Amino acid sequence: VQLVESGGGLVQAGGSLNVSCVAFDDGSMVYDMGWYRQSPGKGREAVAISGWDGERIIYLDSVKGRFTISRDFTKKTVHLQMNSLKPEDTATYYCYADTSPSTWGQGIQVTVSA
Repeated sequence: VQLVESGGGLVQAGGSLNVSCVAFDDGSMVYDMGWYRQSPGKGREAVAISGWDGERIIYLDSVKGRFTISRDFTKKTVHLQMNSLKPEDTATYYCYADTSPSTWGQGIQVTVSA
């Protein structure tokens, strides 16, 4: 599996951004997928995870109500819509697939200015 991310960028606080991830996979994407993020000096944290069937979804407490994860199994993509962004959301965002071993995207920068 190979994950390729797109989107992200720079936005003012209160704005919105979307990051997307395409899974290049010959199979049926029967695995959890989601997004992690990492900012300088901090560890990588799970932001939003979607279960293999798209039904079970987990969000980081600080993004609940602001971020929405969605999967398109036909297009083999996972999206993260980020609204009401805050400066503390600034980080490199990584697409993740719970394959064996785990697969990670290359990372995409999201910067929120005050």
